[in-house]
Amino acid sequence: MLLVLVTAASVPEREGGKQVLARVKAMGAAITRLNLIWADGGFDGPAFMMWVMDTYHWIVEVVLRPQQTKGFVLLKKRWVVERTFGWLMGCRRLVRDYERLPETSETLIYVAMIRIMVRRLA
Repeated sequence: MLLVLVTAASVPEREGGKQVLARVKAMGAAITRLNLIWADGGFDGPAFMMWVMDTYHWIVEVVLRPQQTKGFVLLKKRWVVERTFGWLMGCRRLVRDYERLPETSETLIYVAMIRIMVRRLA
């Protein structure tokens, strides 16, 4: 996990995406190999994709569900995100949002990921 950003529910996905990408770019040398970003349908649209390409020179690939399908469909690379959410839900404090500040929620997500990674290394 490179970065966590918790925003208010009233923030549109593309605006939140711009905030996340600005923070990722500020990481500097840690992300020199980043050039492709997978996103879900909330980030679809030529204006957002062009903004990312013009500002950061990264490519955004939106992973969409095929229109003609019904029921469950396995989407490319989506399972990585869903699996990570599943791991995080193993931490009781993250199951419900009790925090007043978004920074507190971000910190708890980092702590949970540290715990998960340490357990995997042990």
